[in-house]
Amino acid sequence: MEPLFHLSIPVDDLERARNFYIDTLGCTVGRETRGRFDINFFGHHIVAHLSPREAAKENGAIASDGDTAPLRHFGVILPLEDWKEMEQRLVSRDINFTLSPRLSFAGKPAEQHIMMLPDGCGNIVEFKSQPHDRVFATDTP
Repeated sequence: MEPLFHLSIPVDDLERARNFYIDTLGCTVGRETRGRFDINFFGHHIVAHLSPREAAKENGAIASDGDTAPLRHFGVILPLEDWKEMEQRLVSRDINFTLSPRLSFAGKPAEQHIMMLPDGCGNIVEFKSQPHDRVFATDTP
C-alpha cells in the first residue's frame, strides 16, 4: 500500500466545508460522525472537524516570489494537465483566490504553477504543479 497523507483541519461550518471540498473541488466524502467528516482529498485523508474557535485563528503571511501567501495552508501537487483543469474549474466558479493562478519562480529549480484559495471555513488550500523530482529542489547546486 502506498503511504497516505492524513491531516485534521478545523472548520467553522460543516455544511460550508462540505460544499467547498465536495462541490467546488470535486472531492468525495468518507466516514461521517457528529461534528466531523472525512474527505478523500485527491487520494489523501483529510478530516474536517467542527471547531470554530480553532478555525478563526489568525493566519500569518510569508513572502512568495514577489507576493505574499498565507503561512498556514495545505494542498496537493497535481500533474500540470490536472492543475490546469482545476484552474479552469475554479475560475469558472468565480473563486476569490488568495494567490491567483500563476507560474512562480520561473526559470529556477523551484519553478511551479501555483494557486491558493480559502475554503470559507478558516483554511487555505493550495494547488501546485511541478515535476516530482523538483519538489524538494534548492537554488544551490
